Amino acid sequence: MVIEEIVLLNSADEAIGTAPKAPSHHRDTPYHLAFSCFLADADGRVLITRRALGKRTFPGVWTGSCCGHPGPGEGLRDAVARRLRDELGVTGSTITPVLPRFRYQATAADGTLENERCPVVRAVVPAGAPVRPNPEEVEDAEWWPWERCVELAGRPESSPWYRLQIAELAPLGDPLSWPDTGTEELPPSLGW
Repeated sequence: MVIEEIVLLNSADEAIGTAPKAPSHHRDTPYHLAFSCFLADADGRVLITRRALGKRTFPGVWTGSCCGHPGPGEGLRDAVARRLRDELGVTGSTITPVLPRFRYQATAADGTLENERCPVVRAVVPAGAPVRPNPEEVEDAEWWPWERCVELAGRPESSPWYRLQIAELAPLGDPLSWPDTGTEELPPSLGW
């Protein structure tokens, strides 16, 4: 069994080491690298997911399409493609960074702290692309119009990071018009 590792960061977002993912998430979680992805189809709908009820942190909350942690030496694009495949059964998407500087902290009901530099990317697939959610990761997945996604951010059943991300994404318009910010503002420890 492979133990998933996270990349630990200093205050300048430089990699300072690695740690096993599961035991590193607790009441004093170290600052580390993550990402969030919003999957849009060619019609501008966004795949919104509900986290599996068996997840240790934030089970059952509605959030963006997928999220994860780049492994040591793994570029952002490869990490996103891996999680899209593993969580949602999605392949062949076009991935672009949209909020490269996003960072947040959130505390789960059990006291676990999320403490992440979490660049946000958009992935685009053709309309009607098949989605096969992994039940260990995703309780439910639905294609929503952007307006409904924005409304979800005002409800408590959405994840804390989703609410913060939507506050920055909503002014950018619909997902297909979000600008590609390029890779210059990604953390120095994260390759593309």
